[in-house]
Amino acid sequence: MPNNKGLTKRQLAVIEDLFAGQIDEQQILDKYKVDRRLYDKWLADEVFIGEFERRLQSARRQGELIIARYAAFAAAKLVQLTESENQETARKACLDIIGLLRPGTAKGEADLPDDNPAAPPAEIPPALASRLLSALAAGNESPGTLVPSSVVGSDE
Repeated sequence: MPNNKGLTKRQLAVIEDLFAGQIDEQQILDKYKVDRRLYDKWLADEVFIGEFERRLQSARRQGELIIARYAAFAAAKLVQLTESENQETARKACLDIIGLLRPGTAKGEADLPDDNPAAPPAEIPPALASRLLSALAAGNESPGTLVPSSVVGSDE
């Protein structure tokens, strides 16, 4: 466990429960008989907030790892959804894919500096581009009609 010097058992227990996510902050404070003024003092304490921040960073990393693990599956599912019978589902999947391909549009990236502003956007394979365009175009036609793949061409 990281260096917890200076933290009491009660402070550590509060931090543990905060990150366990079973009950909310006020319930945790009540459970350990910590009044709001004392908790505010803890939040101003460098040692307490340091431990809290370390745990917060660890939780974020764990979340990012989970998302990274399932990114390929999610992308494949989005591509499948572009062929949905439901026009609105197909249209939204197309827009999500296009959004993912634009630099700086992924969640959390918009505020990051662009390492290479001259870099071209990611290339969309022609077959996928055709499906995306046909699904988007179908949004302007009568409900339930998608442009057949024979009209768009299937390079797959």
